[in-house]
Amino acid sequence: MSPLASPTLLPASPRPRRPWRRWALAGLLLGVLGAGTVYYRHQRQLNRYVRHTWATLTSRYLTGHEKTPLLAGYSVHGIDVSAYQGAIDWPEVARHRVRFAFIKASEGATLRDPRFARNWREARGAGILSGAYHYFQPNRDGQEQAELFISLVPLAPGDLPPVLDVEAARFHDVAVLRREVRQWLELVQAHYGVPPILYTNYGFYRRYLAGHFDDFPLWLAHYEVARPSLPATRWIIWQHSDEAYVPGIRGTVDFNVFQGSYGALEALRLAPPPAAPRAAPKRVPTPPAAKKAARPGSSHKLPGRATKMA
Repeated sequence: MSPLASPTLLPASPRPRRPWRRWALAGLLLGVLGAGTVYYRHQRQLNRYVRHTWATLTSRYLTGHEKTPLLAGYSVHGIDVSAYQGAIDWPEVARHRVRFAFIKASEGATLRDPRFARNWREARGAGILSGAYHYFQPNRDGQEQAELFISLVPLAPGDLPPVLDVEAARFHDVAVLRREVRQWLELVQAHYGVPPILYTNYGFYRRYLAGHFDDFPLWLAHYEVARPSLPATRWIIWQHSDEAYVPGIRGTVDFNVFQGSYGALEALRLAPPPAAPRAAPKRVPTPPAAKKAARPGSSHKLPGRATKMA
């Protein structure tokens, strides 16, 4: 018998290279770095989106008693609402130091807020200084939008001035936008006899409105900042949050502060028409004294008769 032949060992084949792993690792690293850079530059806005999303998901569990602390350094706090807030317990809102409210009345040339009449009646009934606002659509005629607002809002002495909300950027010509905005402001001012307040956010104001409407009071929305970037002499109301909680409202609401005292806010209200001047009492003319008739033998002449000679 021949001895068994030992098996021949074949050289081990090299493992196939997998370059995709390196590319995947490099891509993952770049993605993390990119996401970190974006978050660092836009963390405030991203945090707001996360909070809004969370508030939407948890809204069914809210009770309407949640409360956001009042902004320190200001004594006059207020809100602005629309149909989005649903049914509002206005007496409860008033009990939590909300001194003023602006209520959405209309939008564009045809849209009417379905809860305006109720909010308007109940807010004023709760003793909250109230005003109404119109959401401006830049692709609609300014006169038509002003006429819609005027037809819906019965401002009376004691109410706050009307407000025009200008923030929609869906327009092609900024000159046309400014022209239509001014038309709304002037028509509404002529109707109510008081300059309307212009509302907008800081970015929109800086790009499109700055320097063109300085003759109207400014209500500025500017979030995630310690104070507005505009000088304090330029604005009268600051909307510092759009995700606040106020007892009496189930869900988030915009929170505002007025720059000044409550008395200064009251001074902005529509004034009663001037009283008509009181007519002076009519003077009854005194009848002239009757002339005495001449006695017989008197030397006075009687009308139409010659004096007798002695």
